Amino acid sequence: MKLLHWIAVSCASLTLLTACGGGSGSTSTASTVSVTAVTTDQLLYRKVTNMTIVGKNLDLGINISNPGCLKITEVAGGSSTQRVFACKMIATGTIAVSITAGDNSKLYSGSLTIPLAAQPQVTMKTTLGDIVIELNPAKAPISVDNFLNYVENGFYVNKIFHRVVNSTSYSIAQGGGYTSDLQQPTPPFAAIKLESNNGLSNLRGTIGMARTSAVDSATSQFYFNVADNTGFDYTASNPGYAVFGKIVTGLDIMDKFKTVATNSNDVPSTAIFINAVIQTQ
Repeated sequence: MKLLHWIAVSCASLTLLTACGGGSGSTSTASTVSVTAVTTDQLLYRKVTNMTIVGKNLDLGINISNPGCLKITEVAGGSSTQRVFACKMIATGTIAVSITAGDNSKLYSGSLTIPLAAQPQVTMKTTLGDIVIELNPAKAPISVDNFLNYVENGFYVNKIFHRVVNSTSYSIAQGGGYTSDLQQPTPPFAAIKLESNNGLSNLRGTIGMARTSAVDSATSQFYFNVADNTGFDYTASNPGYAVFGKIVTGLDIMDKFKTVATNSNDVPSTAIFINAVIQTQ
């Protein structure tokens, strides 16, 4: 299978275990460290949550596991009996949280519930028409948060669909990284962890993250599956490509992509512009 090509950037991954306190080489055990209470303030999707941990000898080192967080950072001013950690919640639903000592002894286990009133949707306005995309943060939290970061940044305005392939092996329309003169601005956000093993398939009308041959290399570029491309799906022997949403309105617009003439490099002869991408739900 031909890869979805674009230029590599530096990698960043989801932080699940962090907040290790104490000096270099210090080791804490459950017999010296304890957690008596864990509280949070706001629990809102894509907002920063502060988690306050109360206990004993917390300065000896603790590990927090919260897979709903993109990154966990400690707020300054903590003590041996109270420490505060901040994280941006990118997952939804009920999320298991655990805290362990430096020797991996469990100090606390619980859960957080992040409500989601409705699946986020964006409207992509192109020169061929409007496409409404429903995103799936429950299955692809990192990819959805990344895509919405680019939407909010305004990065996609005046970018093009630079690659359209309609072959017997697969059919895609790829964009989000190049200008009309085929220049590639530096993405403002770091590359993300691949989420291809999430149960979502590269079926017609879905949207996925483009990447290089490096697994955790996706940034701004995405692609529409103009046909069923199950060969892009994750398998035990193939990392695949991460689907993170689907088209709910505008499949007819997507179908127009495959009718556009392209050159030998699969670049449309007449540029297909992204005029705007706006979150509408």
